[in-house]
Amino acid sequence: MNKWLYSGLVLLATSLMGSSFAIGKMGLAYSSPILFVSFRFTLAGIVMGTLVKLFQRVHPKSYKAWGKVIIVGLFQTTGVMGCIFLSLKTINAGESSILTFTNPFLVVLFATLFTKAKYRVLQWLGVSIGFIGVFITLGMSLQYEIGTLFAFASAVSWAIATLLVKAWEKEFDNWVLTAYQMLFGGILLMIASFLFENPSFIITSESIAILLWLAIMASVVQFGSWFTVLRLGDPGKTSAFLFLAPFFGVLSGWFLLNETLTGELLIGGLFIFFGIFLVNWNPVLKRNRPLKNMNCNREEQSR
Repeated sequence: MNKWLYSGLVLLATSLMGSSFAIGKMGLAYSSPILFVSFRFTLAGIVMGTLVKLFQRVHPKSYKAWGKVIIVGLFQTTGVMGCIFLSLKTINAGESSILTFTNPFLVVLFATLFTKAKYRVLQWLGVSIGFIGVFITLGMSLQYEIGTLFAFASAVSWAIATLLVKAWEKEFDNWVLTAYQMLFGGILLMIASFLFENPSFIITSESIAILLWLAIMASVVQFGSWFTVLRLGDPGKTSAFLFLAPFFGVLSGWFLLNETLTGELLIGGLFIFFGIFLVNWNPVLKRNRPLKNMNCNREEQSR
């Protein structure tokens, strides 16, 4: 039962992550990009914040701790999601999802440069293969579309947020940090909308349905199912399944938006998926028992 539950939650979380790109692009027909994503995460933060309050999860006690939550929200929600939705104005959902999910490679690079972390040869091989995939994918539109730069900027922001959360993880309840970083990030996005764009939102049954889906299913349920998966399984092995998210991003873009599955996109995507797998893969080698221990066991049996 746990194996089926684990597999089901992995598919649920990664499919929601990936499909949110195509559904988000559909929402841009009714709203300016930054305002739309601000509504999504402000609403998601309010819903999840209410839940963690009702379930009496441990909240930050100091202004310094709340400041760290805001900083995480600045990078994880404001930076990542703001750049994603800006990218969707000029590139398709499949390209945006693939480029955004290059963040594991950037985590390896930034951790090596700024935290002096050390990684295995297998992980560096994954980084190299992943960036080859990015190069192949970018070859189509790097010279013509600003959206590719926004999508890559979202990956950079996500990598920074990942390292910050890793550094501060012992200080926070994961559910509380997730709830309030979404809320603060959404509020910052709303401020950015009024500063940097002409905010607009067309209220229709479809625009409200898209917004509710992204806020509840693709934010609250997505985070909830992913944190449950991390709790049920080994975090290192579980993180390897993130390569499914850009796959669902490309697939949902084709299914919902009739986006073309070009050869460059598919080949680049395969390189990226394989690279992400190698970065996260942690093979366990079986070792034979030492001869001395085997002899001792035989002596014990003979007694």
